[in-house]
Amino acid sequence: MKALMVTLLLSVPGWAQADLKVFACEPEWASLAQVLGGDRVEVTSATHALQDPHYIQARPSLISAVRRADLVICSGADLEIGWLPKLLEKGNNPAVRPGSPGYFEASSFVNRLDVPESVDRAQGDMHPQGNPHVQANPHNLALIASALADRMARLDDDNAVGYQQNAEQFLQRWQAAIQHWEQRAAPLKGRKVIAHHKSWVYLEDWLGLEEVATLEPVPGVPPTASHLGDLVSRFKSGGQGADFIIRAPYQSDKASHWLAERTGIPAVMLPLTVGGSDEAGDLFALFDDILDRLLGALAGPTGNQ
Repeated sequence: MKALMVTLLLSVPGWAQADLKVFACEPEWASLAQVLGGDRVEVTSATHALQDPHYIQARPSLISAVRRADLVICSGADLEIGWLPKLLEKGNNPAVRPGSPGYFEASSFVNRLDVPESVDRAQGDMHPQGNPHVQANPHNLALIASALADRMARLDDDNAVGYQQNAEQFLQRWQAAIQHWEQRAAPLKGRKVIAHHKSWVYLEDWLGLEEVATLEPVPGVPPTASHLGDLVSRFKSGGQGADFIIRAPYQSDKASHWLAERTGIPAVMLPLTVGGSDEAGDLFALFDDILDRLLGALAGPTGNQ
């Protein structure tokens, strides 16, 4: 099932020789835009998979890319609130400001989870509009792909047919892949998860996993000794059960390995986006690798990952 995205980068006969310049805030949107646009798009990603997308620097190269962009694609839901407004201000490109056709907020096209009833800073790093990590459910990516193809066609009418054809081919393969993933993932339903950060609510919702704790005492606050000690008391042998401790690649493995050593619960690094592991080279391989890692940990002790 480890299909390469390059097979989808199709050149449609008759396309006009006009490029659509795309600025993607995260690698998953850069990959999706490349699949839908093929050689008629020029894509820049502001972040890579080993960076925390909450925190990056508004570098001059990124400001220049925003200034030249025809389309900005971001997760939204305040994931990029710490840096994107500054980039948009310094880029001074009216075509990609929020509210314009050139600004595409991916999370607005799906049902956001974890929308708080109220926002209290004492509760940590809260997202008033809901959890922004929508890419962790492949059904969300299907909805976003359809909407993004429509937006690209609107911005680049000369190549509209090509965007739609690429989207149709991608979605046909994507839906087949989802069926395959869901069959593979059946043993994961009902399994209990301790997450480093609340990055995985969409994956958990899709697979039927239950998040029973987080390594962070509150969202955005690094694990503390006292909180980890409480988790040991809860989840050590004879206590409450959990099947995995999961983290993203840009999060330190110290807390998850410390807890794993004291509880026997396997610690698993999961790629949160394209490039998050050596195996997760494209959107298809991303979900292949997530399932490989979870099912491998479930199968038996092979050491912390």
